[in-house]
Amino acid sequence: MPADPSLNALAELIAVVARLRDPAGGCPWDLEQTHASLLPYVLEEAHEVADAIRHGDDDHLSEELGDLLLQVVLHAQIARESGRFDLEAIARGLSAKLIRRHPHVFAGAGVKDSAAVRASWAAIKAAERPQQSASPVSERLGPKVRSQPALAGAMAISRQAAAAGFEWDDLSGVWEKVHEELDELKQAVASGDRAHAQEELGDVLFTLVNVARWCGIDPETGLAGTNHRFLDRFSRVEAALGGDLGGRGIRELEGLWQQAKAAIRAEAAAAQAASATHPAGSGGPGAAA
Repeated sequence: MPADPSLNALAELIAVVARLRDPAGGCPWDLEQTHASLLPYVLEEAHEVADAIRHGDDDHLSEELGDLLLQVVLHAQIARESGRFDLEAIARGLSAKLIRRHPHVFAGAGVKDSAAVRASWAAIKAAERPQQSASPVSERLGPKVRSQPALAGAMAISRQAAAAGFEWDDLSGVWEKVHEELDELKQAVASGDRAHAQEELGDVLFTLVNVARWCGIDPETGLAGTNHRFLDRFSRVEAALGGDLGGRGIRELEGLWQQAKAAIRAEAAAAQAASATHPAGSGGPGAAA
């Protein structure tokens, strides 16, 4: 059986990273790095992978996955240098876990659908953990949430707490909580106590995450979309003013903002109409006779 080219490529990457970390002739920046110093880059690369996926850009996704893989290999190399673990240990541990948690694939166990797979995975994972304490959900979520962006962590907490029975009776109860927390935020802001206001802002955001969970909406995707739309509109406002917003009144800026918003909607409508008129593969200039 011929060797898998991807294995050769991975071996080359490992050798390149090892060379970068070579004390005799490696890169000064790479040699300075530790697990802790690289943490911001791990998070940044993971977010860039997510962004590439949202935009459906394969070239961008391939590049960003490479950057994320570099972080894995670099962390493995740092650990290898001190004899703690290496990439082989990481890969073998992951393979063993995947085999253990997929008995329906590797051990002949039967499952009827993906919901059954998720239930089996959760049961096996729970059995792998040490004896549960009096607060199993909290202890399980604590380390996981600390390693996630706050929005994703909030959704994880919300889902697990609801699964444990800590849940509203209906969506109206969640909306009541949103308004309650929003009123408390307004009061905290008015008091001038920034620390209190920050706590209340967090409460508002957490409650909105619960709304998202009830409605089956992904808050991370929603906020990412808003960020993208804001930058698209803001770039048009900047372009209309030659890149200089200084000294402009809010009414003028708001007017340009609304113009940009309308233009983007018109462009989207035109593109949709064109797509409906000439769907992919339906013929047109250059189509085969």
